[in-house]
Amino acid sequence: MNYYVQLALMPFIGALIGWGTNLLAIRLIFRPLNPVKIPLLGIEIQGLIPKRRFDISRNIGEALEHEIISTEEIIDNLANMGTKTEIIKYIRNIIDKRVGEKLPGFIPSGLKEYIVNFVGDMIDRNGTEIFDEIKIALAQKAKEQLDLKQLVEDKINSLDLEQLEDLIIRLSKRELKQIEVLGGVLGFFVGLVQALLSYYLL
Repeated sequence: MNYYVQLALMPFIGALIGWGTNLLAIRLIFRPLNPVKIPLLGIEIQGLIPKRRFDISRNIGEALEHEIISTEEIIDNLANMGTKTEIIKYIRNIIDKRVGEKLPGFIPSGLKEYIVNFVGDMIDRNGTEIFDEIKIALAQKAKEQLDLKQLVEDKINSLDLEQLEDLIIRLSKRELKQIEVLGGVLGFFVGLVQALLSYYLL
């Protein structure tokens, strides 16, 4: 092959090697899904994520609970001021209806209306305080019984390895593609440098 053709091909060969190397490295993050023993060498290989999935799921669960969002924050967000007002109003409507239904029929309608309004006014006056007490009790109960870390960990571990691979690839498809392209670009420049050195020094 012509010497100059060889020099011209070096950057493209470098790009191919760089792209292929990064592509292989990305695939080895996920594959092989199950441990594979290499004969004679006695080496067992497995993709990084399949091999460390339990550690990864535990770390994601811990990060979610301790650094991203806690049970208390979820309760607080669900029970913001706007929601609080709506819930108190909803409770009043239910109690108004139930009190009206449960009062004996022989009670005059005017007295029924007075009792219903009295109970409703009491809820309006003390609703915020009652709501806050319920929220505190609910948050405590949720903290005792709702383990976000374990829920996330169990959910990730329940996924089939191929499902997990597909999920990660879908979430990071653009970044993985950039890594592949970057490998090709770097390989191209390495090949270009090699071609220039070969031309000027050899």
